[in-house]
Amino acid sequence: QVQLVESGGGSVQAGGSLRLSCAASERAFRNYVMGWFRQAPGKEREFVAAISRSGVNTYYADSVKGRFTISRNNAKNTVYLQMNSLKPEDTAVYYCAVGSTAWGPRPFMPTQYDYWGQGTQVTVSS
Repeated sequence: QVQLVESGGGSVQAGGSLRLSCAASERAFRNYVMGWFRQAPGKEREFVAAISRSGVNTYYADSVKGRFTISRNNAKNTVYLQMNSLKPEDTAVYYCAVGSTAWGPRPFMPTQYDYWGQGTQVTVSS
């Protein structure tokens, strides 16, 4: 059982920045694709970004492309989400998730992920 703990959420004004972190308990962290998803009130969970095991490959939702950056530090078992130029519509609970061992063609599919964190709230005010 992999445990994931997100941190770094908070409240920020539009145009501001936040950096989310997700620490994994699994020492084999480096063997898995990692992803970030978010869920706003009354909406379905949606994909935000994913990163391959080595960090060479990344994939972003169109809504965050150019503003968010996903990265990972395998030595620290941690994945990050740097969020810049935040907008009110980015307000949501953000979740990190552990994916498969292979970088497939659909890293945006929630079904590709087996373990999820408890989430961290991000609130962007206008």
